[in-house]
Amino acid sequence: MTGKLCLMLSMAVLAVSPTKALRASDGGLSADEARIVAWVDANTDRAIDQLEEIVNINSGTLNIPGVRAVGDVLSGEFSDLGFRTRWEDLPPEMKRAGHLHAERAGSRGKRVLMIGHLDTVFEPDHPYQRMTRDGNLARGPGALDMKGGDIAILYALKAIASVGGLDDTTIRVIFTGDEERPGSPKEISRASLIDAARRSDVALGFESGSRDGPQHYAVVARRSASSWRLETSGRQGHSSRIFSEELGSGAIFEAARILNAFHQELGGEPYLTFNAGVILGGTNVSFDGATSQGTAYGKGNVVPQTAVVTGGIRTLTVEQLDSARARMRSIVAAHHPGAEASISFTEGYPPMSPSDGNTSLLGLLNEINRDLDAPQMEAFDPGLRGAADISFAAPHVDAALAGLGSFGRGSHSPDEYTELDLMPLVIKRTALLVYRLTR
Repeated sequence: MTGKLCLMLSMAVLAVSPTKALRASDGGLSADEARIVAWVDANTDRAIDQLEEIVNINSGTLNIPGVRAVGDVLSGEFSDLGFRTRWEDLPPEMKRAGHLHAERAGSRGKRVLMIGHLDTVFEPDHPYQRMTRDGNLARGPGALDMKGGDIAILYALKAIASVGGLDDTTIRVIFTGDEERPGSPKEISRASLIDAARRSDVALGFESGSRDGPQHYAVVARRSASSWRLETSGRQGHSSRIFSEELGSGAIFEAARILNAFHQELGGEPYLTFNAGVILGGTNVSFDGATSQGTAYGKGNVVPQTAVVTGGIRTLTVEQLDSARARMRSIVAAHHPGAEASISFTEGYPPMSPSDGNTSLLGLLNEINRDLDAPQMEAFDPGLRGAADISFAAPHVDAALAGLGSFGRGSHSPDEYTELDLMPLVIKRTALLVYRLTR
């Protein structure tokens, strides 16, 4: 399997040659595209001012009024562009704000889905609350992740509208309100995103961009993120009798056997990682999966009867995930004498698997980079990006691309910033990509 996976990646992830299906031009900007670029240059200051406006609204995931307030700002802007907007409420028990939807319906070109999110990791009690400008840098909570990307979506569409380019197009925009702490179950909190993807041809995700000096990257694949729970049991008794036929090895040694086998048999496979995050074992164990907290009681002279381990697993494809789970189940089933064990899996984020369509879309974006005299973009290593909402959409469209948002550093920290001098390029790339897809 490893050889096949490496071959698949070399063919589908690292290649950047576009297929004819997504080629849009023979080179150079059209007259309308040149006007789009000029509009972005003339309106960059407005974009930065609006970035500051929404960064200064606290929208930590659990701050429902704050998330709604950012949505209200963007909703008004999209309504002015002729989009039909609506707010999607989630069930009250999820304790999440919901999502903002904006849509135009037409018959021209490809149907495009653009994905952002309104929430940040900074709740109202966090000291990091306001945007400040430090030369080329905009420092603030969510300035990079991902309000910079939200502004790129909005101002790219404004630029297209300036030449009448939105007429008769199908463009859907979804700003989720709980990307940083998704509401559960995800089958409900991401149902509308999946539905929108099924009615679209192309999905674009605007989480922050990646670069290494002059080299820029786009995301054509990213890994899944799901969880597992291992429970083991043994026969309680005096420790002087451990390993005997009467008592066996106990619950903790059974858990240790399994974890060691996971490490030995699954470790080292490209793009497969798994982690044991919490372990509790003893005579009496309680564990709350919702809070990832628990207690354990045991004594050194008592063979323990219970152990619980929880962890996560990430893979590049559904097939790789299914294979890893099957091997983990097989390992769990080979019990030590006197012990029992079971493992369960919880679905999380699916993988954004590599595909020819995604690679072609990157090729189209690089045509635009050439026409803008901008850096060519390489496919980012999928092992270096976490899961994101684009992963729910990617399996249902012909092509997907992510990491298209603003550039900067320090996501999820008080050092978070966006590089303001690169914002015009981010907006231009986005505007021309959507414009060419919808011709």
